[in-house]
Amino acid sequence: SATAAAPLRRASLHTLGCRLNQTETALLRDRLTRAGYTIVPFGECADLAVINTCAVTRLAAAKCRKIIRQFTTANPRAYTAVVGCYSQLGAKDLAAIPGVDLVLGNNDKLNLLEYIGNGTKNPNPIIVCERISRRNFSIPFAGGSPFNKRANIKVQDGCDFGCSFCAIPLARGRARSRDFANILDEAHSLASRGVCELVITGVNIGVYAAAGHSFTDVVDVLAEVPGISRIRIGSIEPATVPEGIIERMADPAHPLMPSLHVPLQSGCARILHDMRRHYTKEDYTTFVREALARVPGLCLGTDIMVGFPGETDTEFAETCTFFEETPFAYAHVFTYSEREGASAARRADPVPVPIRQQRSVFLRRLSAARHHEFLSAHVGRTLRVLFEDPGENYWPGLTENYLRVRIPFSQTTGRDLTNQTARVRTTFAHANFLEASLLD
Repeated sequence: SATAAAPLRRASLHTLGCRLNQTETALLRDRLTRAGYTIVPFGECADLAVINTCAVTRLAAAKCRKIIRQFTTANPRAYTAVVGCYSQLGAKDLAAIPGVDLVLGNNDKLNLLEYIGNGTKNPNPIIVCERISRRNFSIPFAGGSPFNKRANIKVQDGCDFGCSFCAIPLARGRARSRDFANILDEAHSLASRGVCELVITGVNIGVYAAAGHSFTDVVDVLAEVPGISRIRIGSIEPATVPEGIIERMADPAHPLMPSLHVPLQSGCARILHDMRRHYTKEDYTTFVREALARVPGLCLGTDIMVGFPGETDTEFAETCTFFEETPFAYAHVFTYSEREGASAARRADPVPVPIRQQRSVFLRRLSAARHHEFLSAHVGRTLRVLFEDPGENYWPGLTENYLRVRIPFSQTTGRDLTNQTARVRTTFAHANFLEASLLD
């Protein structure tokens, strides 16, 4: 019928999981806009849904299934496309959810438009889960729609490290890098659309290697893009941080911002060994102490996993002590989750789930206290903030060293601070942000 062939017009997108997923969803959003779709907030009535999934833990996978069911129940006539890591690892589970039309793995998700056609619902879901290519890659980006503040830029995908707890190599394939010129082209496009800050993302960005270029070359070339005043590193493995990175971060004239997110996973030597991490506890300590000594005001964040198989109370306590003795600003705490295909899932000494959960709660409290301490240490200082879209009665923004700041509207007398950098004086530390007053 004519109606069946009518192009879809309202699309909504939803991202679960990491910054890399958010980056890829933003690329899909640009492409859909370019193809004539109107993007509506997820949860509103839509003709097309794109759900970008995560499979890093069982909980993440369960959350994906729940969100897909909620959407298909509320929008039974909408074309529903499920893409990403869970699509790669659990395509059959997802295809079994009533209302799902398309399941696209990581190799094909950015080619979404080629698969949805005119958006007629499929009697049976189409599943496309190709093996992931090992070749370096380019990303066709649309550009066009205005885009301000910060943008993530994907430079790498996949991982060869083979940590025993991780299914990412199965979900995202082996390590490969993005074509150097293609990164630069997208950076220029983003800058022309008003972006001031770029966040470099990927699965294992420190191993970047393409046509003789290294990760440091990526940072240097982005630093030269007119309009880009800030560069941030998303998350980087401790054994892969190139020597020159800390030097650039320490240079106040360089746009590389003084914030580093370096996953630790465990503060216990035996657990690190069993996790097959690529560094020792001593290596990690040496690296972070040197970084903190060389980069004034560095915000150092980390990932810690609790409840890895065989982790004893004493070993967990060792991780907590390591966290408390190292000047971290915060930790993202993950509860160990058995992932099919990861070697640790076959171990016969699992930590009981309630104990894993108790440990997570305990370490999250330590992290919250530390984050508040870090914020409090910045009260009364003059800091430079890049402001974002207005919140309810306040302007939110980020300092150079990754602290959230808010300024009440009452201080700005109608000024639009969106995407502006200004100096502020911080006055009070809340749990997750600093209150401040505008100086400029």
